[in-house]
This record gives sequence, structure tokens and C-alpha cells, in this order.
Amino acid sequence: MTSLQHPQAIRHFQSLCDACQELTHRYHSPSELRLYADGYLHALRRSECLESRELAKLEMLIDRWILDPSSFIGPDGDMGTLYRQPELN
Repeated sequence: MTSLQHPQAIRHFQSLCDACQELTHRYHSPSELRLYADGYLHALRRSECLESRELAKLEMLIDRWILDPSSFIGPDGDMGTLYRQPELN
């Protein structure tokens, strides 16, 4: 597995993971998480605060992380309710 070495890249990875986890708690879908991550990564590219090699590693890790369902748990701790809001009766 490719790992991040640069402290700033590690901080950005953790920040993005935390934000995506929060979005899942508000029932956002994986495609919405991908859009959020794409915007975040685009801002990093534009700001040039990371070396291109570290940014490429970060992008690859984020792609894998978002696609892996084990990266997230549902708001109630159940992966089955991860992206679905409970029905109100």
C-alpha cells in the first residue's frame, strides 16, 4: 500500500476522512462523498501546498478509502443504514 510520508499530506488525509465520515452521518451517498473529495483535492492542487508526488499518493489513497465500505459505519453503528435515512412514521 502506498503510504503518505509528508506531515501535511497526512493532515489533509485525516481532515478529508473526518469530513467524509461526518457527511455519512448526515446520510450523504458515496457519489456525494466523491464530489466533496474531488473539490478538496482540486483546492489542494490549486494551492500547490503539497508536492505533486505526495498529492498523487493522497488522491490514490482517498479513492481507495471512499470505495471501501469498511471505511464507514452508519450513524447508529450499523453499516446497513449507512446511506439511508430512517423512515419517519
